[in-house]
Amino acid sequence: MKTEYLSVVDENDLVINSQPRDKIHALGLRHRAVHILVFNDQGQLFLQKRSMKKDLNKGLWDTSAAGHVDKDEDYTSSAIREAAEELGINIESTLQLLFKLSPTPLLGMEFIHVYRCQHNGPFSLNADKIDEGKWLSTKEVSNRVRGDDSSLTETFKIIWRQYGASNK
Repeated sequence: MKTEYLSVVDENDLVINSQPRDKIHALGLRHRAVHILVFNDQGQLFLQKRSMKKDLNKGLWDTSAAGHVDKDEDYTSSAIREAAEELGINIESTLQLLFKLSPTPLLGMEFIHVYRCQHNGPFSLNADKIDEGKWLSTKEVSNRVRGDDSSLTETFKIIWRQYGASNK
């Protein structure tokens, strides 16, 4: 398997060097990630159930698509790539940056750019990364997050709470 290299960043999100992904996680170094919320024309959110093959959060429900920003890649390019890799869709024309989260241990020491886009599917789910996916109403998502549903990733719950706070 090819070693995945990511940029290590300082407290201001400036690149200071690069390291293999597993080393960054093992040492708790700051790095970059993206999460994409895909909404359909009915306002429903598509959630993915992370593959049981994943090393983190296996079998938990998460944002529509997500991933690390590769070394020498910017956030937006990464979001477009992740949506193509995980869902088999091109989101470039509807991609919109919502907000940025700062790294904390709960967020895996990741600076996270959170995007939204509009797409109705169909999707071609990457079986190595996603076991299944489904559309949920925003009310159902909010109820599950409010109830601290253990089948959702902690990162998704943080993102959804911030999304709700920024859309009031």
